[in-house]
Amino acid sequence: MIELVQGEGGVVALDREYVKYVEQLCKKNGILLIVDEVQTGIGRTGTLLCCEQYGIHPNVITLAKGLGAGLPIGAILMDELTENVFQPGQHGSTFGGNPVVCAGAIEVMNQVCDKKFLSDVRSKARYLNEQIISLRGVIEVSGLGLMIGISLEEGLNAQNIAKRCVENGLLILTAKKNLRILPPLNITLDEIDRGMSILRHALMSKK
Repeated sequence: MIELVQGEGGVVALDREYVKYVEQLCKKNGILLIVDEVQTGIGRTGTLLCCEQYGIHPNVITLAKGLGAGLPIGAILMDELTENVFQPGQHGSTFGGNPVVCAGAIEVMNQVCDKKFLSDVRSKARYLNEQIISLRGVIEVSGLGLMIGISLEEGLNAQNIAKRCVENGLLILTAKKNLRILPPLNITLDEIDRGMSILRHALMSKK
């Protein structure tokens, strides 16, 4: 089981050759390949599923978070090797199949599966990356699409910078020593510019 972009681990995208090797190793030895796309799936990295960018075919893909756009939902995708693992009634929960949540997920899929929507995500990701790497104090930008990690110069504390950003209206996370940005997929360029202005001042602040 692998996560193609390590979120909590610093927003590090796995090497493509390594991932292909893992897939081949699993197939050769009859091991199921499970890809965790809870964070990377549903357009977050610029394609519907992140594994598309790696050219792999997992046996199982796990989904949640982005699928419901704030509504609580989880799902799994299974191929022909795993499709019969669960029989009707074997995998249930009190609120499983909630009609309101499922209706929300259907609308999310209708929006995200639009080619222009995904193209816009990739375009905004490129723009955001260009803005971030130009900021004073930033040494590297990592991740894929709108799942972004920011490595800082020695002496800059990610926790302190994130706190200053939040105080000024920009919600930003940390991952190890890095800053972590996961903006809404429908973020506008104006909102990106406003966020970058807040981040720029947070990086320059000496407090």
